[in-house]
Amino acid sequence: MDHVRLFVSFPEELVDRPMIYEIVKRFDVVPNIRRANVEPHSGWVILELGGSPEQRDAAIAYLEEVGCTVNAMEGDVLEG
Repeated sequence: MDHVRLFVSFPEELVDRPMIYEIVKRFDVVPNIRRANVEPHSGWVILELGGSPEQRDAAIAYLEEVGCTVNAMEGDVLEG
């Protein structure tokens, strides 16, 4: 299964929303959370997202539609 590595940031109004759960249920993608920081006023997650290219693209579009900022990443965040 192919995957992409993403940096997803989100504003205060989305902090309590289960967005990763939503994309799993809606688009049948496989998430792997590599790092995350969630605070009352904002949050971010470094996410590997597996699935077909169509599924991943749809999940990314959904995250952007609900108000997240999504950027592709290169390299392994745990290895440096």
